[in-house]
Amino acid sequence: MESSDKVVETVMVGNYVEMEADGKAKSFKSKLSKFLWDGGSAYDAWFSCASNQVAQVLLTLPYSFSQLGMLSGILFQLFYGLLGSWTAYLISTLYIEYRTRKEREKIDFRNHVIQWFEVLDGLLGKHWRNVGLAFNCTFLLFGSVIQLIACASNIYYINDNLDKRTWTYIFGACCATTVFIPSFHNYRVWSFLGLVMTTYTAWYLTIASFLHGQVEGVKHSGPTKLVLYFTGATNILYTFGGHAVTVEIMHAMWKPQKFKAIYLFATLYVLTLTLPSASAVYWAFGDLLLNHSNAFSLLPKSPFRDMAVILMLIHQFITFGFACTPLYFVWEKAIGMHECKSLCKRAAARLPVVIPIWFLAIIFPFFGPINSTVGSLLVSFTVYIIPALAHIFTYRSAAARENAVESPPRFLGGWIGSYTINVFVVVWVFVVGFGFGGWASITNFVHQIDTFGLFTKCYQCPPPLPPMVFNTTSAPPPLRHPLPRNHSHTP
Repeated sequence: MESSDKVVETVMVGNYVEMEADGKAKSFKSKLSKFLWDGGSAYDAWFSCASNQVAQVLLTLPYSFSQLGMLSGILFQLFYGLLGSWTAYLISTLYIEYRTRKEREKIDFRNHVIQWFEVLDGLLGKHWRNVGLAFNCTFLLFGSVIQLIACASNIYYINDNLDKRTWTYIFGACCATTVFIPSFHNYRVWSFLGLVMTTYTAWYLTIASFLHGQVEGVKHSGPTKLVLYFTGATNILYTFGGHAVTVEIMHAMWKPQKFKAIYLFATLYVLTLTLPSASAVYWAFGDLLLNHSNAFSLLPKSPFRDMAVILMLIHQFITFGFACTPLYFVWEKAIGMHECKSLCKRAAARLPVVIPIWFLAIIFPFFGPINSTVGSLLVSFTVYIIPALAHIFTYRSAAARENAVESPPRFLGGWIGSYTINVFVVVWVFVVGFGFGGWASITNFVHQIDTFGLFTKCYQCPPPLPPMVFNTTSAPPPLRHPLPRNHSHTP
């Protein structure tokens, strides 16, 4: 994971082993590589979390607001932002607990990336590992699918000479190049640029909506149906459930124990992007968004919109890498290639992971509705229910709590407070997110299939223009037989 020119020394701090580079002088090339490529600081983790969290869902939140209404949209963002930050904190404490225990057993992780299913296996056993692996891999698989769908949906608003399905073929090939990025340790410059891109896009949506003003006869009738209401709510659940890659991001840090509040700070920044943009677009276009899940589709074409589209395309490539890299690790471990030193061999071994993602993006190109479905069926368990239950069961005994590497914050009530919050998270997300949200999202998803069909070439594209009607007084339609040479047309 670390570059070959680093000399790594092991330092015991408390009960936790840190890996730090020494103070050896480095060449300009080495310094440039570290600046662009070798990210392991708390700032890198913050950029990774914030960049990965908002992604293409920024464009579907106005659609969710049209389903929920303005007030519910804002409240659900704040609520799920806090819930997501709490479960990300739980994942980080469980990671530190697992790694500390293993390093006490003299296990070295310098050439091995720890993943969430391994944390569950080490703390709770193989059954937890299997459940965590199934949910996490399926979520990351569809998370990658969503990025491909988003790429095709966005580029269509710049160039509609090709249909969205063809663009999906093209971007599938482009995103396959992420197989060459070894780990989250190497996303430093990409994470930074990704956040700059989403920041520009969010403020473009906000400013462009206010400059455009409200459309004539605008209506803000949401919420009108329970199906739409819970579909919108689960899309926001998905928005703040981007921490399926939390363990991999932590493992890429020089000091993973500094991660504790990073996700919370990332969420607070993301809220400064999502709340203004979603509110402004919904204010301007209202119920029109119910049939336009991509916010770009309603804003007039301009150089600023084209710039936002291009930046989001680049960002979706980055987010595809974020979602796919843990899948690459799982596949490498399954075929025994994870500790291979050759980048090219690992890249070649990773390619089979991209093929099913490519195929699923072509089958289900439903930009917007697929977010809610993934949120309700997969995110609800992967990043909310399973971490909360895992924390409860890991520290269910008095001895485990007494010997815990990381104790819950006192201002939240210590162990009693954390158990209370965990139970609330499990019950709320299971009933509202998975139960009502699953029902609503699947109903909406099936409706999209019935309306547009599988493998649809151009989901929610404008209808084709009607055939040209000739004006018989000026240009008569061509006759069936060619005219004689000496015949002249009447003007």
